[in-house]
Amino acid sequence: METTHRVVVGDSRTLSDVADESVELVVTSPPYPMIEMWDDLFTDLDPTIGDALETGDGQAAFEAMHTQLAAVWDELERVLVDGGIACINVGDATRSVDGSFRVYPNHARVLAAFEDRGFEPLPDVLWRKPANSAAKFMGSGMIPPNAYVTLEHEYVLIFRKGGTRREFEPGADRRYEAAYFWEERNRWFSDVWTDVTGELQTLEAVDDELRERSAAYPLEIPYRLICMYSTYGDTVLDPFWGTGTTTLAAMCAGRSSVGVELEDAFLEVFDDRIDEVPTLSRSVGRTRLERHRAFVERRRQEGKGFEYDADHYDTPVVTKMEQGLRLRDVRGIEACDDGYRVEHGTLTPE
Repeated sequence: METTHRVVVGDSRTLSDVADESVELVVTSPPYPMIEMWDDLFTDLDPTIGDALETGDGQAAFEAMHTQLAAVWDELERVLVDGGIACINVGDATRSVDGSFRVYPNHARVLAAFEDRGFEPLPDVLWRKPANSAAKFMGSGMIPPNAYVTLEHEYVLIFRKGGTRREFEPGADRRYEAAYFWEERNRWFSDVWTDVTGELQTLEAVDDELRERSAAYPLEIPYRLICMYSTYGDTVLDPFWGTGTTTLAAMCAGRSSVGVELEDAFLEVFDDRIDEVPTLSRSVGRTRLERHRAFVERRRQEGKGFEYDADHYDTPVVTKMEQGLRLRDVRGIEACDDGYRVEHGTLTPE
């Protein structure tokens, strides 16, 4: 099986290199309005944002930042297939502007923007992202009432384009081979992910400003979402590509991808990571198998049995739908004009 992975240097407010209804899934994490590390980016896009921040008009800056993101959401509506899914990882912001401290609810604004474009909101996910500082308490010590709850979670907002689900031919291999294990379904489709934490993304040979702007989410998040909401043969789009974590996840998951990024320096960082992908893909797949076998052992210790066996792996499974599950790994990567061609095989256990 072969997948393709394109990386486009450009402005995601105009996805001119992505055709109408050509992607099945969007997985992305945009810059969060009212988080200071992205002030300069938003001000470059619209200088009135910088003016609003300088004059202490936080609400005006917040609105103008989301106006810039709205142009990207317009493009996602165009490029997604009917029934396609958009997964938007976003966090709210807390900030003092002109002496007033408040929360800026980014997730609520993104939710409203997608609803305005006719997307159907699906149940979302919260994942815990611990604060970096040990002294994370905000407010007036131990004396009420002027302390504030810390923000230690982010949202994965999930939307479906149009009112109907995607349709497949009966018994479609690309769908059944992309199945997940029963216990993975129970964990992944929970509305709170407590087993995923934030991680520092190491960037070699990158200047301080670029490192600050990376803010990559853990690989586990896009990998799960790609497995949950796409099949083999699908294309995943990340319009805020950054260090390419979504593309790495797509490669490991056996899907094609398109990434769009403003700064070409990030592509050099990704080129330095590409040789690690075959090993990474095997590690991800084998970890899934190891977790499943541990689950099998626990279930047997509880006195519960299994009715089915996996077709491609020496392990029992809970449901008939899991029998055809086929994990993919990366066997070879070839650079091409605008990205990479990746050859996948069926993962074999160690």
